[in-house]
Amino acid sequence: MNKKLVEIRPFDAARDTQTLSLIWLEASLLAHPFIGTERLSEQRKLIEDTYLPNSETFVAEISGQTTGFISLINNFVGGLFVSPHWQGKGVGRELIAYALTIHDALNLNVYTENAQAMGFYKSLGFREVTRSSHDDDGMPFENARLQLTR
Repeated sequence: MNKKLVEIRPFDAARDTQTLSLIWLEASLLAHPFIGTERLSEQRKLIEDTYLPNSETFVAEISGQTTGFISLINNFVGGLFVSPHWQGKGVGRELIAYALTIHDALNLNVYTENAQAMGFYKSLGFREVTRSSHDDDGMPFENARLQLTR
């Protein structure tokens, strides 16, 4: 994917909330089947009502089509999600690169069972700094804290 084709713009709640929450759900169902469809579907409302409005979110577009987004809370990547159709085409890489123009370092948590994401982040130079046997909700899903410094 030619990075010049990926345009990144700020989140617009009225325009983007439904589209981004659908991308979040579709990507999460693919990447996190161990969490379960019911729980992920319930969490979609939290994405719309809490997470998107309370983070600094940037939207990736290709030819006017929304392809993914990154949500930041200071230098913490609260979410990086790319539409399954656009995965593997450089969208996530461009979103991380954009976030690094704002912050000198990025931190994030990733489920260790999500081998694709673990490999993606490590290919960008993220390194593991800690590991936990439970996620932020106290569920028994191991996750790793990763960090990247430019």
